[in-house]
Amino acid sequence: MNDKLLTSITPLPFAGKTKRAPLIVAGPCSAESRQQVLRTARELKATGSVAVFRAGLWKPRTRPGTFEGVGHKGLEWLMLAKQETGMPVATEVATREHVAAALDAGIDVLWVGARTCTNPFAVQEIAHAIEGRKSVAVLVKNPVTPDLDLWIGAMQRIANAGVTMIGAVLRGFGYYGNSYYRNVPEWQLAIELHRRYPGLPILCDPSHMGGRRSLIAPLSQQALDMGLDGLFIESHCSPDEALSDSEQQVTPAMLSDIVGSLIIREKGLTSESLEMLRLEIDACDNELLNILSKRLNVCRLIGTYKREKGMQVVQTSRYDTILNKCLDQADALGLSAEFVKAVMSAIHQESAVALHGQGTPCPYLTLKI
Repeated sequence: MNDKLLTSITPLPFAGKTKRAPLIVAGPCSAESRQQVLRTARELKATGSVAVFRAGLWKPRTRPGTFEGVGHKGLEWLMLAKQETGMPVATEVATREHVAAALDAGIDVLWVGARTCTNPFAVQEIAHAIEGRKSVAVLVKNPVTPDLDLWIGAMQRIANAGVTMIGAVLRGFGYYGNSYYRNVPEWQLAIELHRRYPGLPILCDPSHMGGRRSLIAPLSQQALDMGLDGLFIESHCSPDEALSDSEQQVTPAMLSDIVGSLIIREKGLTSESLEMLRLEIDACDNELLNILSKRLNVCRLIGTYKREKGMQVVQTSRYDTILNKCLDQADALGLSAEFVKAVMSAIHQESAVALHGQGTPCPYLTLKI
């Protein structure tokens, strides 16, 4: 198959002030009013670090009844922001009608959201709508599930429509249970994407990844440390009053401080392959901690159930069964029995504490099993 994503990609036409400066795409989660859009755009322009102004018009919300965007009328506000500030403007599209309206209005950058990326039929519809409109740039967020081929496939569909200015946006992946992040980073997928498509620009969306303001700065730094090309950040003139995702939006002044604090590290201090392996270790550690937290939360629920039913909380025979099963799996996975015994012993001790009701229960798991 002729992979146009590999052979036809050109650089995004929006660059930082220097070659090494990250590309910053910023703006409110949702366009809410003419005044809010223009005020936010002016303040972001004044920071001197934002290359593209973004705002959502059609919002795919999880549940009906929440704010789903202002729709077509917001296109006029974005074009006014473009005329006044000179910044290119971007918005999310999920249907053929969205694409046609956005491009007819003069939108410079379209992005495909995580929910849409998950559906190849929807992405293909968008690709057909873009065909023949080659001057537009398209950013594709990762799908909700950590499926690299699905993500790549979405970008290939866009490339097959003749678009050459394509970028990927890592916004993290859905995770059932308690997690430190709103969407778990899974950095290793970005690493592998870069390995397969070294010319493809990759941005990080720390707003959706972290889900709260305090995580935007550290996630942004981590993204740049691993060589990602830019940041896709939600910024609102009055974030606490935002109609959607208020907890993860920052003011333009906050964004300026975040960008100003970023350290652009020199490449070549270690080999690229070694750095990638280290980042994979970091990603594995993060996943391991999330899994351990989820396991202990389930133990707490089991302990609550047993106490309510007057059952013995800790049952040795159950642990023996678990250990023997793990030892059987360990051999197939190339892990030593001694190592697995030590790990499971530590987990069992911590689980016994959780079963007895000590520690803090997970706020997300409320069902009793």
